[in-house]
Amino acid sequence: MGDLLSGRSVLVVEDEMLILLMIEDMLADLGCQSVTAAATIDKALALIEEHVYDAVMLDMNLNGDDSLKVADALAARGVPFVYCTGNNGHGMRDDAANTPVLRKPFSFEELTAILTRLLSR
Repeated sequence: MGDLLSGRSVLVVEDEMLILLMIEDMLADLGCQSVTAAATIDKALALIEEHVYDAVMLDMNLNGDDSLKVADALAARGVPFVYCTGNNGHGMRDDAANTPVLRKPFSFEELTAILTRLLSR
């Protein structure tokens, strides 16, 4: 299982430090070479402009701000991403229908399954 992200670069856009640390540990266990973190929309947009990522994990809500601008920037560049959310399905945005959604809290197995689908597209 350690080969899924071997040599890959992943951006994690997440504003909750404990969740970010958990995700970083899981990605390391999956063999991820590089994990970059952003806690704000502006930081995420700047990183997307500066670097190329193999995949992105995008929290739908960053400190009360909708992350749709980040999703649009990723889509424009063709970067595969998965939404991460604690939402129960109410208030989900329209574009989520075509984007994988990982509901918090999630397990290592759920993360592995969604990244496998995302990176095999």
